[in-house]
Formats: sequence, C-alpha cells, structure tokens
Amino acid sequence: MSVSTASSPAVAARPRASLGVAMLGFFVVALDAQIVNVALPAIRNDLGGGLSGLQWVVTGYALMFSALQLFAGTFSDRAGARRAYGMGMILFVVASAACALSPSLPALVGARILQGIGAAMITPASLALIREAYHDAAARGRATVYWGLGGSVAAAAGPVLGGLLTQLDWRLIFFVNLPVGAVALGVLSRVAVSPRRAAPFDWTGQISAVVGLAALTYGIIEGAEAGYESPAIVLMFAVAVAAITAFVFAQAWGRHPMIPLDLFRSRTVSTALTIAVVTMAGFYGIVFVQSLYFQQERGASALETGVLFLPMTALVAILNPWVARLMGKYGHPAMIATGQLIMAAGLAGLCLLPADAPVLLVAALMVPVGVGGSFTVPSIIAQVMDNVPAERAGTASGVVNTARQVGGTLGVAIFGAVIASGEFITGLRASLGATAVVLIVLIVASMAFQRRPHTTT
Repeated sequence: MSVSTASSPAVAARPRASLGVAMLGFFVVALDAQIVNVALPAIRNDLGGGLSGLQWVVTGYALMFSALQLFAGTFSDRAGARRAYGMGMILFVVASAACALSPSLPALVGARILQGIGAAMITPASLALIREAYHDAAARGRATVYWGLGGSVAAAAGPVLGGLLTQLDWRLIFFVNLPVGAVALGVLSRVAVSPRRAAPFDWTGQISAVVGLAALTYGIIEGAEAGYESPAIVLMFAVAVAAITAFVFAQAWGRHPMIPLDLFRSRTVSTALTIAVVTMAGFYGIVFVQSLYFQQERGASALETGVLFLPMTALVAILNPWVARLMGKYGHPAMIATGQLIMAAGLAGLCLLPADAPVLLVAALMVPVGVGGSFTVPSIIAQVMDNVPAERAGTASGVVNTARQVGGTLGVAIFGAVIASGEFITGLRASLGATAVVLIVLIVASMAFQRRPHTTT
C-alpha cells in the first residue's frame, strides 16, 4: 500500500490541532470508563436487572477496549491514524447516543460494547497523531504528557460529573459524549491525512483473544448466580481455555503475531505485567463495588458518591508529575513496591472498617488505593520499556496497556462475583482483603527487579 508523503508539511504546521484531537479522544475514552459507575443504581432502578447486569454495563465497555487494543494499533497503521481516529470517534458517538436511548439493559450492554470498540480505535490512533505531528523528541514528550493529562482529568472528573448528571437523568452521562465527539471531529478536519503503511492483521490471534476474554468474563460474572458447576458455565470456561490456547499457538507459530511471546521470557517483564493486571483489577474493582456500597448500603445520592470518590481520583492526576521525578530519584522497582504497599494498606484498611464507619473515613481510606496506583502504573510502564529492545517499544507499550485494561475487566467481574455469592459487606471485605494479600505477595516478586540488570538495547 502506498504511503502518503504530501501530508507531512501540513501535519507539522498544525501540531496543536493533532494534540487537541488526541487529548479530546483520550479524555472521552477515559471518562466513560469512570462516569458510569456512580449511575449504576439509577440504571438498575430504570431498566431493571441484577448485579450481573450492572457488571456487564461496565465490563462490556472494558472488555472490547482491552481485547482490541493491539488490533486497533495495527488498523491505525494500515488505515492511517487520522482515518482510524475519525472512524473510532464516529462509532463512539453513535454508540453513546444508543446508550442514552437504550430501552432495556441488554440494549445498553450492547451499546456499551460498541462504545468499547470505538474507544479501542481512538486510543492508539490518538498517540499516532502525536507521533506524526511532533518530530522533535522533547516536544513529543511534552505532548504525550498533555495527552496523559487529558485521561487523568477525565478519571478525576468522571465520578463527580456522573453523580451530577445522574441527579438529573442517568442518560445524560452518555449524551455528554456527543458534543465532545463533535468538537473532536471538527478539530480533526484541520489535521492532515495520515500516511498509511502495509500492516498485516493477526486474525486468528485477535478472534481467539476476544473469544477467550469474553468467555472467561462471562463465566466469572454469570457463574456467581447460575453456579460455577452448572453446565453452561463449565462450557464457558472450557471455551475460554480453548480460545486462550489458540491465541498462544497463534502468537508462537503464526505468520503475523500481535505479541511476540519471547517478550515474556524476561522475568522482569512478565512480573511487571502481572502486577499491572492485579493493580488495575484492584482499582477498577474498588470503584465498582464502592459505588454500590455508598448508594446501596449507606444511602448516599449519586452526586454525594461522586464527591466521595473525588479525593482518590483527583490525587492520581495531581501526583503524576511528582511521581515522574520520584522515579528518576529512587528507581522504578522501588516505586513499584512502594505503590503496591500503599495500595495494599488502603485495601486492608477498608477491609477492616466496621460496616457503619463514617463515610468520610471510608473515602479517606480509598485515597491510598489511588495513590498506590499512581505510583505503580507509570513505574511499571517505564520498567517494561527499559527491559525490551528499542525496536519493540511500540509493541511492548501496547502489551502493557492491554494488560492494564484486562486487569480492569477482570477486577469488576471478580469483585462483583464475590459480592453476588453472599452478603454484600462480607463479599466486599473478602474481595478487598484478598487483593491486598496478592499485592503483598507480589511485592516480593517486584523487589527481585533490584537484583536484575536492565536491558536497554
């Protein structure tokens, strides 16, 4: 496929347009990962359904977002970043309108799945637009920081904005995406057409990845109600095992694998990815269950719930620049271990609280969970980048982001399944305590980084 060269001067002439488009894209994608949680009780009151239905409202989006990350990166290269971004944003906006107009819970879940596909297309394309617009490494680094800031602001604003809009009508949390998407598409028209390049798709790997993750998520969520010994759930787990096995074979012997399996031969990389999955599972899981806890168990309104989340989410955005300096001073392994310890302390504190503890105390103990995540995630990304060859940096970045999103998907599924299996508070404590224990165990593994030389080639 031919590569467009005429667009290069135009791209360089309008880097701010590319940056604005990238920031708006990451903002709206990150916003929808958070804004829906505080609206879940209102959605259940309006559309019906049980806890598993609410889990699918969250995981339907995260599932496609995580499973299609690497595929979307290849599609962005093949179609051109500008075109891929535009297609993803149009799909995202149309799906958002479908979410807002959903007459039933299954319709809402279906629309959320389409939203997740659009989000998966937007994210790698937004980073590619920055890469095309900024040829100077220092300027590109600053632009990437601004891009990340868009996501941090969305994560901080999501619960509060979701609570405020839900006070009026929960459907507004999806309608709000329409003007943001319209502005993004308007600014995109000022960005020159991106070059394209031939990029083969790994169809076997992609299909097996989606099937495997979907079957595993379905088995975890629906098994809590149907029973994990029921034939349908056992079949889903069997499908998950078969699909994941097919994925591994496709990556090992396929002609165009999405993930070179030799990346995982490095114990440093594989351990870091494991920590990324567990950390994001804990973060997404706690946002999901605490949203229900504040409203269902403590009688808080949606807006009050959003405000209670604000200290945790806002600190993540505030600490990002500070964490970057600490990484340079103390090193990635120390930051990873410190973040895990802080997060585990917060989870343990929440687990030990009495059921009638003041809600402000509960909100205060959620802060270490967010702070721990803000210490851990950037350090994990840097740790992986330092331990792969430079020519594989793009692939490694996609693998890290996929691991994080998979962790978020499984976190909501597992936390919800534990709660659904018994009494709410008991299940809440069990899920929080178990995650804290796993994090403590992984601290020992992460400290092994200190004894391993870095590979910077």
